[in-house]
Amino acid sequence: MSQSNWPLWEVFVRSSRGLSHVHAGSLHAPDAEMAVRNARDLYTRRNEGVSLWVVKSSDIISSDPDEKDAFFESPQGKDYRHATYYKASEGVKHL
Repeated sequence: MSQSNWPLWEVFVRSSRGLSHVHAGSLHAPDAEMAVRNARDLYTRRNEGVSLWVVKSSDIISSDPDEKDAFFESPQGKDYRHATYYKASEGVKHL
């Protein structure tokens, strides 16, 4: 497999000050192991990362941004799904 045929990998890094992984960029690598090693060298040079995820770009499924209104629209009549629907009960501690 030539380098031009290597799959594209998306790299996510969790920093030492963060709780979630954040997309850092992309790279080409022949396999997952090499993708992790290359991601470490490319995206965590200053010891800012504590965890890496690499995912083949072709394995990522996403919603269509042009359909965001219909896709993310809150269903009518289901206000109970939102925290603002509920009132805090009196006498309940730590709310």
